[in-house]
Amino acid sequence: MTPPLVSRRLIAVSLMVLAAGVSACGQGAPAGKAEGETAAADYERGPHRGRMLRDGDFALEITIFEEGPEPLFRLYPYFKDRPLDPRQVQATIALTRLGPKVDRFNFIPTEDYLASPGVVSEPHSFDVAVAATQNGKRSTWTYPSYEGRTIITADAARAGGVTTQRAGSAVLGESLPLSGRVEITPEGQSDVFARYPGRVMAMSVELGQRVSRGQVLARVESSESLQTYSVTAPISGVIMAKNVNAGAITGAGGEPMLVIGDPSRLHAEFALYPRDAERVRIGQRVEVTSLAGDHRFNGVIETILPGSDPMSQTLIAHVDLAYQGGVWRPGLGVQGTVQVGEGAVPLAVQTKALQPFRDFTVVYAKVGNTYEVRMLELGRRTDEWTEVLGGLEPGTEYVVDGAFLIRADIEKSGASHDH
Repeated sequence: MTPPLVSRRLIAVSLMVLAAGVSACGQGAPAGKAEGETAAADYERGPHRGRMLRDGDFALEITIFEEGPEPLFRLYPYFKDRPLDPRQVQATIALTRLGPKVDRFNFIPTEDYLASPGVVSEPHSFDVAVAATQNGKRSTWTYPSYEGRTIITADAARAGGVTTQRAGSAVLGESLPLSGRVEITPEGQSDVFARYPGRVMAMSVELGQRVSRGQVLARVESSESLQTYSVTAPISGVIMAKNVNAGAITGAGGEPMLVIGDPSRLHAEFALYPRDAERVRIGQRVEVTSLAGDHRFNGVIETILPGSDPMSQTLIAHVDLAYQGGVWRPGLGVQGTVQVGEGAVPLAVQTKALQPFRDFTVVYAKVGNTYEVRMLELGRRTDEWTEVLGGLEPGTEYVVDGAFLIRADIEKSGASHDH
C-alpha cells in the first residue's frame, strides 16, 4: 500500500513544470523541489539508515549496500519493530527507470537480511515498487527515488541554448601535439661571399634591409690585382646577418660576409622525440598554430630529417607555411597538432557534452522534458569525440550544448547520494 505522505508527494511532482535539483537515492519527492528531491527527514529511517516501509506491525527497511565492488540491495524485515527472521519473508523489487526500463530483483534470506545478486546500476534514479509477503499477508509500496534528474520545459531549454543529439558511432581522429618554430627554408636563404680575398672598400646595406637579386651589396679591393669588384645579391630577401664592415679583410671562404633570407619562403620545424617519431609520417596533416592562438595554417609534413644532436635521437619534421601576409616570421614559436591515425568506434558522444557528477563523468540523457545523468565508462578521447564503453544505450538522446546549464539546474538545490 502507498502511505498518504508519498501519495501527496507524487501529486506534487505531477504538477511541476520546471524544477531543478537532485534527490538522494531512496527518497521521495515533495512539492517545490526538483523531481524526486527530498530531505532525509521526509521519510523514516531504520537502524541501518535505510528507508522504513510499514504495513501495520510489519516493516521492511530498504538499503543499498555500497561497500563491496558493486551496489546491492539489502532488505531488513521487522515485526512490531523487532528484527524478523528473513526466512519468513519473500520479497521482490521493481525499478522503473527513465525511458522506461524495468530492473527486477528477487531476494533470498542471508544472515539477518534479504539479499539479491542483482547489481543496482547507476544512476540510482527510478520509481520503486516493493512487494513482500509475511505470514501469508502481502504488502506493497511504491515511491519515487530520483537523483541527477530535473524537468525543464522545451521553451526554457531552447532559451538556454540546450541542444541534443542521438548517441551512435563516430570516427575518432587521434592527434599528437608538437612544439616547434618558424624558419626560412634552405631554398629561401643564401650566404654571400667575396669572390677574391681583399679589403672591403664599401658596404652599401644594413642589417634587416630588404634587397633585390643583383643589387650591389659591397665593393671589395682584390689583394692580388688591387682592382675593385662588386659583390651582388644572389637572391631577393632581407639581410639576416652582417659579419663584415667597410675596411675589414675578407676571404673567398670561411664566414660569409652577409646572409640573405627570403621571409616569404618559410616552414615550421617540429621536434619529434623518440616516443613520438615512430607515429609521425610524411604526408600526415598538421594544424600549425601561433603560440597566442591568433593564426592557424593547415599543412602536411613534407619531410622528416635527423636532428642536429645524434645522441638525442630527435628528428625534425618540416611543414611548409604559406606567407599569409607576414603573420609567420622566422624564429616565431609555434604549436602543431598532427593527425597520426583515426578509427571508427561503435558508440561515442561529443566531448563537449561531458560533465562531472559526483565521482563520475556523465552526459545528460533527455526523455521528453526530463533530463537525467548517465554515468559513463570512457575510452579514447579527442577534442571532438569521446568513445563510450558503458553506461549509455545506443540511440539515447543526450545534451550536447548547454549541458552545463542542466548540471547547474540539478546542483543548485544540493546534490546528494544517500542510502
